[in-house]
Amino acid sequence: MAIKHYKPTTNGRRGMSTLTNEELTASKPTKSLLKRQSKTGGRNNQGKMTVRHIGGGARKKYRMIDYKRNKIGITGRVATIEYDPNRTANIALINYRDGEKRYIIAPQGLKVGMIIENGEKADIKVGNSLPLANIPVGTVVHCIELQPGKGAELCRSAGSSAQILGREGKYVLLRLQSGETRKILGTCIATVGVVGNEDIKLVNLGKAGRKRHMGIRPTNRGSVMNPNDHPHGGGEGRAPVGRKSPMTPWGKPALGQKTRKTKKASEKLIVSRKAK
Repeated sequence: MAIKHYKPTTNGRRGMSTLTNEELTASKPTKSLLKRQSKTGGRNNQGKMTVRHIGGGARKKYRMIDYKRNKIGITGRVATIEYDPNRTANIALINYRDGEKRYIIAPQGLKVGMIIENGEKADIKVGNSLPLANIPVGTVVHCIELQPGKGAELCRSAGSSAQILGREGKYVLLRLQSGETRKILGTCIATVGVVGNEDIKLVNLGKAGRKRHMGIRPTNRGSVMNPNDHPHGGGEGRAPVGRKSPMTPWGKPALGQKTRKTKKASEKLIVSRKAK
């Protein structure tokens, strides 16, 4: 998908770019696969702020994505490639032979009219979903399950993928884009190919308003706050951090601090850590 650049007719247009969206084949989503989505403002069910800098934004409805790919043995035809405001990747509408419609994450190379299938006997073809144990070594996959039947959790955003390196008993070795190598059960489902719409990472928003349309509010630096609001705050004029290292608003080290729990159950499945 190509990127469109604008002439600097205003300050907001200077440097702005958008996607041309030539891959998209439908302007409106399928109503039966839409779900109402309420805004949280970054607050949980107790009304407490759990995520900062969230609020406002354009109205949008959630598209129900089929992450489980459990239509085994029933082929489906790609009807449309559509935009999804809730994610960086595009989505594809699949019309299955039994009449059911479902959305999936659209991989690179998936075109309208192509036939896809799910299950152990599926071909190694872009868009097909099958257990990791049935996929050849060296194949690039996305939408990977971590627990059988739970649905895809890894490699779902635009341009992401993982490569199958080998097998160890009931496990399959995968190398993720972060550089991490880990084992995943061979019965977990994955989809062949790379997630499409990878050019979205090259888009320059150009102005603050486009960020507000996405529901993201402004972020203040800690150094401009008062000391009771942030560890970096206070002092006369532009003062340095005043700590050995930068801190989060809650006083925890902000840079280089490992946050992963060392006793996590999946720790033994990680063969090598991600690249620094």
